[in-house]
Amino acid sequence: MENEKRSHICLLDLPESHLDCVLKHLSPQELCIMSEACSVLRKRCSGDDLWEEHIKRKWGPVIGEVVYNEWKWHIASAKEDNTLRIYQNGSLGTFSGDWPFLSLGSYLDDSEMLRGSLSNYFMKSLYFSVESGKFWFPAQIYRANRFLCCHHGLLSYDSETDSFQARKQSGGWELIGKSIGWDKVRATPVETPPNALHVSHLSNLKPGDHIEIQFRTSRQTFYDWWHATIEHLETCNEHGNHCGCDQSEVVVVEFKQYSPVVSQMRRLVLTKNNYQEHDDGMGRLFGGIRKIHSQQQIDTWKSLFAQPYLRTYHNLLEFDPSLFISAT
Repeated sequence: MENEKRSHICLLDLPESHLDCVLKHLSPQELCIMSEACSVLRKRCSGDDLWEEHIKRKWGPVIGEVVYNEWKWHIASAKEDNTLRIYQNGSLGTFSGDWPFLSLGSYLDDSEMLRGSLSNYFMKSLYFSVESGKFWFPAQIYRANRFLCCHHGLLSYDSETDSFQARKQSGGWELIGKSIGWDKVRATPVETPPNALHVSHLSNLKPGDHIEIQFRTSRQTFYDWWHATIEHLETCNEHGNHCGCDQSEVVVVEFKQYSPVVSQMRRLVLTKNNYQEHDDGMGRLFGGIRKIHSQQQIDTWKSLFAQPYLRTYHNLLEFDPSLFISAT
């Protein structure tokens, strides 16, 4: 008789810590099934902590604070019954700037999915909006056509192929790629929108540091991010023990994708206390700088530099640097 009673112990009779441990081991589908059991489990199985863990586990490399901030806007809009629409099919989105230079923050293909109780569960609603491919969220895409850069865009996840579609984050939001692999996308590392100058902190840079620098070819376009390294000044005795480059008023930025032959394109000297856009006089406009702390990001850039097409094109620039202007 005592054994029979034990076999009918209710799941809710477990200590909270034990119940949490059980729920953490459930898949998203199992959590949804469990949530149908009763109102108590519905709330417990829809907790943000559980669903944030699933989001990080599945999309951690492409979803961060920038995406969470965008999703807050969508949740708030759904609760306020906001009727602002980007498209006529019911999608909602955030944007800044003026046409045609709009910077689109994100958009949701089907805003009706948040009109019900799902809007009460922040992380759960985000999970299923991304999983379904209906939420186009801000991220960055590595592109290596003629010039290697990291381009701002909006991603939509394709669960069937475990890949992404991408749209430009500006203008008409045209589709720029399908079946984009995980090695070509990343979360937006800074909250600076693509049409704004990133605030740099150049005083902490020293030779050997890997950086990314904003780049564009005209003030009517948006910034991309280029990879570069910080190098020693020409007057520095880098092999001695008295390198003072970190104390200098200027910083030397070097783009190693260009050979030393193209010296006017390989190196850029910036003043540390100048936080404005820099025009190098060759059709290149450089903005803010961010230091790369992730070795994985550094390795990604190095692997992209090794692509045969990119090497061939930059070799041509050694003979005719004007190709840079015509290409942009």
